[in-house]
Amino acid sequence: MPELTPAPTPAPVSAGPGPWLALHVFYAASPRPLLVECVRPLVARLSAEGLLAGWFFLNYWLEGPHVRLRLRPSDAAAAPEVRRRAEEALTAFLRERPALYEVDSGFLKDFYNALFDIEFPGEDRGRYMGGDGRMRLRPNNSFREEPYAPEYAKYGGPAGVELAEWHFRHSSDLVVDAFRTRNLHLRTVLLGTSAQLMMVTAGSFLPEGERLAGYLDDYYRFWHRAFPDTGFIGTEEYERGYAELAPRLGHRFAAVRAAVGAGEPERLPGFLRGWAEHCLELRERVAGAAARGDLVFPVGEGPAREDTGQPRAEPVEAVPVAPVTDAAAVLPRLLSPYMHMTNNRLHVTIRDEAYLSFVLGRVLREGVPGAAAGVEP
Repeated sequence: MPELTPAPTPAPVSAGPGPWLALHVFYAASPRPLLVECVRPLVARLSAEGLLAGWFFLNYWLEGPHVRLRLRPSDAAAAPEVRRRAEEALTAFLRERPALYEVDSGFLKDFYNALFDIEFPGEDRGRYMGGDGRMRLRPNNSFREEPYAPEYAKYGGPAGVELAEWHFRHSSDLVVDAFRTRNLHLRTVLLGTSAQLMMVTAGSFLPEGERLAGYLDDYYRFWHRAFPDTGFIGTEEYERGYAELAPRLGHRFAAVRAAVGAGEPERLPGFLRGWAEHCLELRERVAGAAARGDLVFPVGEGPAREDTGQPRAEPVEAVPVAPVTDAAAVLPRLLSPYMHMTNNRLHVTIRDEAYLSFVLGRVLREGVPGAAAGVEP
């Protein structure tokens, strides 16, 4: 049966949205049915009744594969009803459509433990470790409420987190709709979709060709450094796949860059048009927030890692921070986690994301001509 935690003490009534509700749903299967059949109608009903101010989700592996569902009640008074509805919907779904695969009986347990050793090499690992010295696994087909701890260091302080939450709702809506309408269970369709969304996001933030190519090269190298000596991120096999994939992406990448560079997203196919409109607006919001000095980052640190998935729970005032007002510095810094989290929601592996960034960067740098019959829109 799903694990239910006691409801926290209700927050005082305020004029603004209520506190975020964070539910971790342990589901060792494709998240598609959970998102399409359970989360989507839940969010639609809560929104239609004026009970929801925001929502998003992400996928993660710690303590077993799970969906982290975030729901923000429209105000503090709505929080108990949002929690009740969410728990009721998740309980019914997990009873009627349980995931049948058990992580502790297959190869994924070793895979997740390898990630655990990379991500938690030090003292932080104790709270997630079982008696056998390996990562503890939560019961499959269960859920539990967890504290919501925004990643202030990664996204630029309170203003940056608020902007990220706005963006994540758009990203979550896009992905759930894609799960519903596109054949993302087919690897070729999934990678084609991911590649095009990466083109739009990166091209909107960094329209200059040389700078964009350098960013994509760096993005690939980041993932390669993040998982050394694991075989997760390839090099030679990426080279072999490049010749086959590059021509099919060249034409589409050029068309995407031309449309977003001109600020004319209406030139793109329907699936990409709305995303391009959103990404261009997101770029303007990021640049505006930077110019106002609203985005603050830890002093002396580079960009936060995109792959941890673990929030830094410290309030921003607990670490030395300073505003970064140069949009040229802020845009690539935020582009990485923005782009990665959309791929995360699509259930694209880090290995495939690294591969696509490798191919896109090389296509752009080498000017590979593309055929008109590129990746389907």
